Amino acid sequence: MENNNRPVGVFDSGLGGLTTVRELRAILPNEDIIYLGDTARVPYGTRSRETILRYAHQDLSFLERFGVKFTIVACGTVSSVIVGESSFSKSHCTGVIEPAVNAAVRSTKNGRIGVIATGASVRSQSYEKLIRSAMPEAEVYSKACPMFVPLVENGYTSPESVPTLAIAREYLEPLAESGIDVLILGCTHYPLLADVIKKVIGDGVKLISSGAEAAKAAKLRMETMGLLSSASSPGSIRMFCTDSPELFRENARHFIDTSGISVDRCSVEM
Repeated sequence: MENNNRPVGVFDSGLGGLTTVRELRAILPNEDIIYLGDTARVPYGTRSRETILRYAHQDLSFLERFGVKFTIVACGTVSSVIVGESSFSKSHCTGVIEPAVNAAVRSTKNGRIGVIATGASVRSQSYEKLIRSAMPEAEVYSKACPMFVPLVENGYTSPESVPTLAIAREYLEPLAESGIDVLILGCTHYPLLADVIKKVIGDGVKLISSGAEAAKAAKLRMETMGLLSSASSPGSIRMFCTDSPELFRENARHFIDTSGISVDRCSVEM
């Protein structure tokens, strides 16, 4: 029988996956979590499929050193390219795309679903394929938003930020005009821009956080597999990044309360 008190692993290209950690902590407070942010190589969305896969395998191998029992790929870009990759076992790993799509299909009233993501995710058409598989009559409107990740990584998340709002309007106004009633935030960085996005897209459009939905899906999967922690005390969070720990901690506080959480620099390249 597997040790259900082993940690849960979460990785992303940078800080965005902390939206998943935040939700995971809320719904599974007794789980130990190991988080890896590959901040030295962020963003992944501008890389080739081959490079993204190489990075993903390195990230996964790093987490496996800690004996993780389950891994959440809290990166939309990686999630979009690992489809069909046998090394990412579905039973012990989940990405962010399928959970977000399921939530969007349940939520839409008019069948018009918007998707914003990195360039690599949009090019893969992973969201569109899954949406149309679940809802063949759906109209899907996708938009790559490559500047959103660096804006979040550098703390430009306020709706009062002139450059952030200008970029958001350029990306999102066509989606607002399309009549969508649901918008998938297909990159886990994007929830930090929720107020900016709502300001442009309107309050009538429901935002689906792919990271939060992945955390919910992970809970259900681990529950089914008998992997939920039996601990009665709050779990620990340990964070690693591949660049400056000081900068990581400074920016991470926008995502999650980092008091008492260690942040260590690591190398994931093999």
